[in-house]
Parts: sequence; C-alpha cells; structure tokens
Amino acid sequence: MKILVINAGSSSLKFQLIDMNGEVVIAKGTCGRVGAEMGEFEIKTEQGKFEKEVAMANHTEAFLVVKEALTSGETKVIDSLSEISAIGHRVVQGGAIYKESTLITDDVIKGIESLCDLAPLHNPAHIQGINACMEVFGKDVPEVAVFDNAFHSTMPEEAYMFGIPYEYYEKYQIRRYGFHGTSHRYVSGECANIMGKDLKDIKLITCHLGNGSSITAIKDGKVIDTSMGLTPLDGFVMGTRSGNLDPSVVTFLQEKEGWTPAETNAVLNKKSGIAGISGGFSDDRDIQKEANEGNKRADLARKMQWYQIRKYIGQYIAAMQGVDAIVFTGGIGENSQPLRQNICESFAYLGITFNAEENAKAIRGVGGELSGADSKVKVYVIPTNEELMIARDTKEIAEKVLG
Repeated sequence: MKILVINAGSSSLKFQLIDMNGEVVIAKGTCGRVGAEMGEFEIKTEQGKFEKEVAMANHTEAFLVVKEALTSGETKVIDSLSEISAIGHRVVQGGAIYKESTLITDDVIKGIESLCDLAPLHNPAHIQGINACMEVFGKDVPEVAVFDNAFHSTMPEEAYMFGIPYEYYEKYQIRRYGFHGTSHRYVSGECANIMGKDLKDIKLITCHLGNGSSITAIKDGKVIDTSMGLTPLDGFVMGTRSGNLDPSVVTFLQEKEGWTPAETNAVLNKKSGIAGISGGFSDDRDIQKEANEGNKRADLARKMQWYQIRKYIGQYIAAMQGVDAIVFTGGIGENSQPLRQNICESFAYLGITFNAEENAKAIRGVGGELSGADSKVKVYVIPTNEELMIARDTKEIAEKVLG
C-alpha cells in the first residue's frame, strides 16, 4: 500500500509518498509560494533532487504539479495516481473534538473548520489542502486527518485548564491543547521499543526541540502534561517565540507601544525568543557559533533556553514522581551536542551518567543512547518521523474502509 502524506500551509504544500511495504519513502518534496505569481517546486527521489519554478495559483494546481512529477518524466515513481491507496493529512488543531486520527468526511471538514479560531494560520490551510486533494484524487480515495494535538488529549483537567474564569473555557474552549503530538507519540513508542518495555510501564519525558519546541510528560502510556498551550507560543523560549511570560508584560507593552492584538501576536511569535534576545540569530548553529565567539547576547539566549528546558524537565519529574527515560528529538534535539550535554549533566543528581562519546555520534539523523550503562535514568536521541506516524495511522484507517 502506498500512502501520500500531506502537510498543507497557507502558501505551501509538503508531501511524502511512502510505500508501507517496508515503510520506504519513495518521493518527497515541497510546493512553495503557492498563490504567488511564480512558485517553487522541489522533489527528491532515488534519482536525485529536482527543482523548478512553476506557477501554482492555488492548492489544487499545486496537487496537479505533484501529480505530474510523481507520474511522469525523470521524477516518475508511479504509473498513475491509482497506485496511491490513501492520503494522510497533518492537521494542527483538533481541539477537544478529535482525540485520535479520523477518516475525513464532510462533517469532519466542518469540525476542522469550526476550530479555525484556535489555529487561524493552520486549520484554514489544511482545509484548502483537503478540498484540493479531493478535487485531484476524487472522493473514492480515503483521506485521513492526523491531529497534532490528539496525543495530548489524555491530559487531566488540572493540567490543561488555565486560571481564568471558567466561563471563558465554556464559551471559547480556552485551555491547554499542546502540539507536536505526532512527534511525541512516535518517539515515545520508539523509546519503549528500545527499552523493551510497554509504554504503560515507563515514566517518560520527550523533548521535541527545534525552532518551535515542546516537552511532554508521559505516564502510564498517557500524556499528563505538555509545555505548549492554547497555541504553540506557550512553553519555554524558542527560535522566534517568547514562550510563557507574565501576562502583564503583554498588556504593559500594548499600552506603551500602542500595539494592536495582531501586532502583539507578531512580536511575540516572530520577533521574540532566541532571536529577540540574541539580536536576530534564531538558528541554533548560529547561536552556538556566536556564543562561542564571545557574543554575550547569544550566550544569554543559549543559557536562557537551556535553563528553561531544565526547569520543564524538572517540573515533569516532580509531576510524575520520577522518570525512567528522557528523549531528545527535533532539529535541535537531534543535533545540538552542547545542549544535550548541559541538560544531562544538570540531572546527575538523579543518577544520570553521560556518555560524551555517544553524544558526539548522535547527529544528522543518527540516534543513540546518551546515558551510561550504570545510569539510573536512560537518555536517548531518537530522530522523529511524523510523516511515517501519519502514514501508519492512515494505513490502519484506510484498510478498514477499503476492506
């Protein structure tokens, strides 16, 4: 069975075609600048990487470009779209409605649309992608929505509620939802497999660290807390996002600077975090280089990030009354050796021993165990694979539909 995995943005379309017989990626690529006068298309196959400029007025035209690339010319990997058995869509916000991956129907599309207020930059784009996909593939091909926050739906009320009047939760569904759930679910399952244990039998903290970052506490096989909240802005300091802060900082700055809600949102999401502290550097590689060369603001940003990550891990250890394993994943988690060393060594009091040699090896998609043989808490680097997780869910649901 071949599964097409889709991640549609407002002006982009990322895709992977996966052969579930062996879980092999046949092709993957991106349609960029969708809706612009001229777009950018990139595809990678066994034959190499191919790029071209092509006009894509909307997502339907983007899918037609993908279709042409997959079925013809030097990028051809299938004879026709009929070889694609099902399509899986990443959907950022499922609210409290969708607690697991779901076959897409007209009602499900309406449900995703009803949650647009909670994810105004993402859900409308996902709907465009779903509708465009149906236009190109037809409605007979099963399509599945895999929700980014579904894995976090097991959080108890005391973890997901905010300390605001309850009526606003009832009126607007304001609560902690969490994100990166598909990644946290994938690496937690992989961790349990590596340890030879059932996920229900271990206390686990998964750290998805990238330009956007989140940390999740998993106990008895269920998420009990996660760092991102109503939106991906919450949590610890990130590439360009502030992370959590005193709400009065927001109102204070709005009064002093005269910011509208939209302007405030732009500053906190796009101009804050590591970039805001360091003076414009948001890429972890640049931060490490600048800090090591004596840039004090870059060093401060790095120290803030590491400190806040340590705090979240410590909070979750307290919440779970212990921890059996800690997992690093995501672009920074999989590649930042100094960050991993700092975090691991700071928890030496818990009995974590750190293997510097293995830490040096774990980079660019190479995972491994960072803890020593005598470590009381296991520490792993596990490269994430959200697309494969989406494909697995899609396959399972599609097989029930197709029989």
